[in-house]
Parts: sequence; C-alpha cells; structure tokens
Amino acid sequence: QVQLVESGGGLVQPGGSLRLSCAASGSIDSINTMGWYRQAPGKQRESVATINSGGSPNYADSVKGRFTISTNNAKNTVLLQMDSLKPEDTAVYYCYVARRFYPYWGQGTQVTVSS
Repeated sequence: QVQLVESGGGLVQPGGSLRLSCAASGSIDSINTMGWYRQAPGKQRESVATINSGGSPNYADSVKGRFTISTNNAKNTVLLQMDSLKPEDTAVYYCYVARRFYPYWGQGTQVTVSS
C-alpha cells in the first residue's frame, strides 16, 4: 500500500504561482511513475504532469512552459510548481503514483485561479 498526502492548494490570482507537494509513504519501492492529474467541474480527470522513475517528465500541452514537475532525491515526494496560472487551471488536483503499474491517488487539493 502507498499513502499519499497532498498540500499546497489554494486561491491565487491569474498570473500567480502555487506549488503543490505530495508525500508518499508506505510501500514506496518500485514506484514507476509519480504525477498530478486534475478534474474541473463537469469535466473528466486529466493528466497534468508525470515523471517516471528515470526522471523524465511529461506535460499536458495546456501547461507546458508554465508548470514544472520534480521529485526529491529520495523520490518519495513529488512537487508541481505552477506559474502563470490561468482561470482555466482551476480544478481539484490529485497526486498520482503508480507502483508496479498499480495506481494510487491522493485525496485531492483545490486550486482556484480567480481575481
């Protein structure tokens, strides 16, 4: 089992920045991928950014150049630096970990971009 604890959501004005953090604990060996998904009201959950065990990131086209995903050296924490935020980034953001290709999800953290 993998437990995920997220932090860092909140309310920010357009053009602002937020950083999301997700700490993984439990059976964290053999993690294949860590990342972030989001779900806006009335929309399907979508991938925002993921990073594999080799450190290669992958971004949704809508966030390229604005968001940066990273992990700590122990690879038990995944960060999402979000810059130049837009109202359309408003959503619940979910931390995601795949361990031996089995998915685990965080509880979600609300990000609201509004003036």
